This record gives sequence, structure tokens and C-alpha cells, in this order.
Amino acid sequence: MHDEIQLISDGDGLAVIGDPASVDRFLTSEGLTSKDLGLHRLRPSLSTTAAATQSASEIAANSGRWVKLTKESAQLAHKHGLRGSGKSGLDTGVLKGNHGQIKGFVEFVKGPTTLLTNPALLAGAAGIMAQLAMQQAMDDITDYLATIDKKVDDVVSAQKDAVFADVMGVDLVIEEALTIRDQVGRVSDVTWSKVQATTMTLARTQAYALLQLDAIADKAEHESNVGELATLTKQAETKVHEWLAVLARCFRLQDAIAVLELDRVLDASPDELDRHRLGLQMARRNRLDLISRSTERLMARMDASAGTANKKVLLHPNASRDVVHSSNIVATAVADFQGRLGIEHGRQSLQAKRWAEAATEVTDKAREAGADSVDAARRLGGETLDRAKSATGELSNRITDRALRRRKDETLDHNQD
Repeated sequence: MHDEIQLISDGDGLAVIGDPASVDRFLTSEGLTSKDLGLHRLRPSLSTTAAATQSASEIAANSGRWVKLTKESAQLAHKHGLRGSGKSGLDTGVLKGNHGQIKGFVEFVKGPTTLLTNPALLAGAAGIMAQLAMQQAMDDITDYLATIDKKVDDVVSAQKDAVFADVMGVDLVIEEALTIRDQVGRVSDVTWSKVQATTMTLARTQAYALLQLDAIADKAEHESNVGELATLTKQAETKVHEWLAVLARCFRLQDAIAVLELDRVLDASPDELDRHRLGLQMARRNRLDLISRSTERLMARMDASAGTANKKVLLHPNASRDVVHSSNIVATAVADFQGRLGIEHGRQSLQAKRWAEAATEVTDKAREAGADSVDAARRLGGETLDRAKSATGELSNRITDRALRRRKDETLDHNQD
């Protein structure tokens, strides 16, 4: 008995495609948790292609499961020697095993019988994988919004600007579109016409939220008074929390639009699906980079504020402690937010310098400075004494010489008389 499964990795997830029993055995042997890939969704879009009959039979014969890539599951691509494609950005390979055991070796696709050699099927599978990765990210953000102290709905309702009310409207429109998609299995012209008008609102709101975070960082950067810093950082605890929640909601909705957009392209222009998928991934990375730069700058300013406070802890012990405490709260909130969006960070919590510790440091420095001063005084005193002794000796010699000369002169005068 020969088993064959086909592996596809796009950097975010791993698709395992093949006979249902073989796929299950592979996932069990690797200890992986998976979701249904949903290959059946490709049938309508592939029905008009020249190889429609072959595509339909391949879909019917195969089961597909999707695994979110973690550090552990990402090692499978290396373990099984998947081959990368610069054009599609995918790593693919076929794994064969004997007697029901999925192990042994990887054989790169050569024959015409595998799903991976069908460009339309491969592009469609990659498109579905991108959707599943974004839906997983949406779930992670939903969990994030549910666990923070002040939910984004509360934040938005408290704002006076109408743009935040627009975001809630966008949320309703997109959630409705996703519900219809789940029921119908596709995104119709009517549904898409409602959704595509929401992108500008989300972009505007995201830009506004980033500006608010930048403004908080600017205020902290230009304030050196520890008392004022304590007030600013305390206010930042709440404000940063709120704006991060707004950003998270915007990012989640942008991912939802991308999911719907891929469905729309798969339905209307399947030949463009692969290029469109790559374009959406690049746009998503650009959004992440923009958010990363803004939040990293904010954390850097919070750290700088804490450093300023620690330097002045002797003069402002309570305010300095408050600045460090608030800075750590802000940085922790930012780090949690970044983690949910997949942004890496390496910031560690700063400790507030205790007054006694700072006083000890100052005392030690003073003692060191005092010891240096004493040593310098001693050296100076020694050098002065040596110079004084030398000067005294020279003066004594000059006086003795003059006295001897006077005596000689007096003796000569006496003899002459």
C-alpha cells in the first residue's frame, strides 16, 4: 500500500492534501492541530477551465487540512525538504510512505497526476490558505479585544468624532457580508458593492489612531520635568490602551475585507488569484510595518521617560516611581498588541530606581570624588612642600654666600686700616 500526501507552505500556514486517511495519519504522527482547507470551494471557479473534469476529480479524491505555522510546524518544511518557488512564494512537495506510514522521503512533483501540477488548483489552494491565515489572525485579535480592560466598543462610543461611529458601521457591514458568504458560499456583486466602499473609512481611522499615538510620543519626548512626565505617562496608560484597541479593530476588519476580496477574485477572475493574493500579502505587511514603527517609537519614548525619571529620583522620588510604573504599563500594552498582530519586540520591563539606591549611588560617587580630591590634595601638598623645601634651601644658600662675602670684605678693610 502506498500513501501520498502533498504539502504546501506559504509562510503562514501548511496545507496537507491527499487521501483523507493518509492526511489524518500524517497529522497524528506529527501531533498537529488542523482545520478543514475547504477544497470543495474551488469547484465552481474551476468549472470553466479546460481541465475542469480533471480538476473536479482531483478535488473529489483529496482531502485538505490547514495547519497554522508555529515554530514547531514550520520545521516541517525543512524536515521534509519542500522546494520553494520564487514566482508563487510557495514551498511544495510530495511525501510518500509505505504500509500506511507517512514517512521515508520526499519526492518532488514530476508526474502529471498530482494536484500540485495543476496551476489553477494550486493557485486556488494558496488563496484559501491565505484566507484561513487571515481568519486565524482575526480570531486572535477578537480574543485580544475581549481580554483588554476597555473594549473597543466602549472606546468608540466615548469618542466625539463621527469617524469612530463610521467604524462601527463598517463592522456591521463586513460582519453581514461574512455571514452571507458562509451561507451562500460566495461573494455576490451586491455584497461586494457594499463592502468595497468601507476601505477608505478604515484607512482614515487607522491613520488617525496612529497620529494619536505619535502625539503621545511627541509630548513625552519634549518633556523633561518629572512631575509633568508623571502626569503625561499616567494619562498615556488609558489613551494608548484605547488607541491600540481602535487599531486592532481596524486591522481585523481590513483582514476581513481581504478574505472577501479573495473570494471575489476567485469567482470573477480566477486566473488573477495568485497575483492578487501576493498583492494583498504585501499590502498587509506594509500596514504591519507602519503600525510597528509607530508603536516602537512610542515604547522608545516611554523608556526614555523612565530613564529621565530614574536620574532625578532623589529630587522627585514619588513622581519618578510613577513615571516608570506608567511607562511599563504602556509598554506592556503595546507589546501585547504587537504580539497579537505578529509583530516581534524585544523590550524588557524597566525597574523604578529606589530613592535609597539612588542616594547610595550618589554617596558612592561623592566618596569617590572626595577620595580623588584628597589624593589630589596630597599630591599637590607634597609637590608644594618639595618646592618649598627646595626654595628654602636655595634661599639659605644665597644668604650663607652673602654672609661669607661680607665677612671677607670686612677682613680686607680691617687689614688695610
